[in-house]
Amino acid sequence: MTHSMFDVAKYLRRIGVEGTPPPTLDTLRHLHKRHLMAVPYDNSTAPDRLPASRHLTNVPLDLVFEHVVTEGHGGVCYELNRLFHTLLAELGYDVRMVAAAVRQANGTFGPEREHTFDLVHLDGQTHLVDVGFPGPSYSEPLYLSEEEQHQYGCSYRVTEHDGYRVVERRPKESDWQPVYRFRPELADPSGWDAVRLDSLDDYAQDSVLAGTTFRSRATDNGKIVLIGRRYFTVEDGVERTKVLVKADEFQDVVELILAGA
Repeated sequence: MTHSMFDVAKYLRRIGVEGTPPPTLDTLRHLHKRHLMAVPYDNSTAPDRLPASRHLTNVPLDLVFEHVVTEGHGGVCYELNRLFHTLLAELGYDVRMVAAAVRQANGTFGPEREHTFDLVHLDGQTHLVDVGFPGPSYSEPLYLSEEEQHQYGCSYRVTEHDGYRVVERRPKESDWQPVYRFRPELADPSGWDAVRLDSLDDYAQDSVLAGTTFRSRATDNGKIVLIGRRYFTVEDGVERTKVLVKADEFQDVVELILAGA
């Protein structure tokens, strides 16, 4: 499938990868980590790129490519994971997009189509691939398995509950916490049809992501997240939170996240 503006080599350079790598598990891990470190999550300007209909399915892929790859900005889940979906498909991976409901602060799950990410089928295994989640999450693909998996000081597993698969995360000295839940059987290779993301207004009232500015980026050994003025860091599985009161301190962190690596 060829897209008018989609340039694989240019995209790979944007995330610091030279050449065209083969579609292997090692490549997938490398691309995933490099993408998360190079391209920040940033919802501060996302509404500006919505079409008049406010329907996410009407956002042209060329517009997203120009904003994130050509101009070097960040983006949100439906932009970043859709771009990555297209990149992986162009490289020869069997990739499908799926919708997820994010765990909220009160422990319940938000709207069913609040988040989107990808599943990659490779060598008889299904891998979760997500380069567009704003909060702490996996830096490299996860196996679709209840087995405990370890990444940079944190543990992960994908459990089954009430007909859903639930991504769970455990940082150091903490308990398991759900991140989001999804139904893998609804994943779709086209990238949009099964997800059926409609208007942002449909779930804005319930979404944990609505009305708050999120900026985040992966680091070598964790993640840096800015939610409003709350600065959340994960380093080798150790989490710390700080409220950035001073304007210059806040601006420094914004620049650190948006700079990429």
